[in-house]
Amino acid sequence: MVKSSFKYLLFAYILTGCLQIADAQVNQVKTTTIGLGWANNSVNTVIFRKNSLVTFNGEQYAAYYNNEQYIVLAKRKSGGNKWQTQITPYKGDATDAHKDISIMADGAGYLHMAWGLHNQPLNYVTSTGPGSLQLSAKKTMTGTGEDHVSYPEFYSLPGGDLLFLYRDGASGNGNLVLNKYNVATQKWINIQNNLIDGQGKRNAYWQMAIDVKGAIHLSWVWRESPDVASNHDMAYACSKDGGLTWQKSTGEKYTLPITAATAEYACTIPQKSELINQTSMFADDKGNPFIATYWREEGQAVPQYHLIYKAEGKWQQSNLGFRKTAFSLGGVGTKSIPVSRPQIIAWKEGDKMAAAMIFRDRERDNKVSVAVNHKLSGDKWIVSDLSQSAVGEWEPSYDTELWKNKKILNLFVQKVVQVDGEGQAKVDPQPVEVLEWNPVSN
Repeated sequence: MVKSSFKYLLFAYILTGCLQIADAQVNQVKTTTIGLGWANNSVNTVIFRKNSLVTFNGEQYAAYYNNEQYIVLAKRKSGGNKWQTQITPYKGDATDAHKDISIMADGAGYLHMAWGLHNQPLNYVTSTGPGSLQLSAKKTMTGTGEDHVSYPEFYSLPGGDLLFLYRDGASGNGNLVLNKYNVATQKWINIQNNLIDGQGKRNAYWQMAIDVKGAIHLSWVWRESPDVASNHDMAYACSKDGGLTWQKSTGEKYTLPITAATAEYACTIPQKSELINQTSMFADDKGNPFIATYWREEGQAVPQYHLIYKAEGKWQQSNLGFRKTAFSLGGVGTKSIPVSRPQIIAWKEGDKMAAAMIFRDRERDNKVSVAVNHKLSGDKWIVSDLSQSAVGEWEPSYDTELWKNKKILNLFVQKVVQVDGEGQAKVDPQPVEVLEWNPVSN
């Protein structure tokens, strides 16, 4: 089912003392519906899904939990209207919003999937053939360090190999593990079993991006305890050899594992600043990193979205500054927060760098919203809505491979409810949709 495309009217409004104009040229947006999914919490729409959607060889794949908590796989011709769906034999504990589903296609066309993990033994399968929605029996990867897995994430490298990241350990005391899949041998090897070390005192909550040349960009906040209020600082590391060695943005080599004392800090942010964890980052075609997050600056009452990026050899920071409503982060578990964590993408417009931050905010009636800056050095953000209806506690995830190759944004969208902590709502299953938007001017 295809909803009609729509354009948004031009309007102006005053925000934080400066004029912001909603973008009349949001181009065209359309949505396609895949099916009905579990909506009693945000497990289908948490931001750390890598990926919820993935395109390979002109076909796009999606994964989500249905109302019976079984995993549904789907695929279509990229940009098409008709989805083929398959209810898999695999079930996950969808009642815990940490236990998301992550998928990625390797260079031979096989789909890889991990799911249902929050300090549990690894759940991992592959498709039985290239392009297939049928899945194998459960597999191990390396067979070691796979008993206490959280936050599984797949990433695709140039040439078709894959990376797999996860946390080994618990909140406030865990290490970052990195595995690599060789598409030719169809085998996984461990690259790093303790890339970032919390030294028994803290753990890193990361976000990662792969640029078009295959460089790995990693950023993270430290958390001192399970309490989200103990998040602090934004650190950065980069690898140009598939994760074997790591360096700072200056080129200085890291001695591994990276610790709080040895990390490069893109931005220093104190504890109790409403700094969120597990947000997003992006690297442009030249390998410049961009990190999107939110926090409350010292002396201010309202948390704001921020963009941290490297330009002219220095870390820069942009405070989008359009929010008006205060809130406080504290406690444990998945929180019901009035804003989503943001996604960030960036692209060239002539000789200028443009960026878009995708988010959801109760101030904008919980719609799918976007802030666009057509000239980062000018620090002017234009805020618009991409959806007409509310999406509850949705957070954005997108098809990273389609954006990397085509500069077309496909967002996984579903209206969900998140009760504070790990509570469950009692709502009917909601449509799982893909929202398609082209932010790049032709």
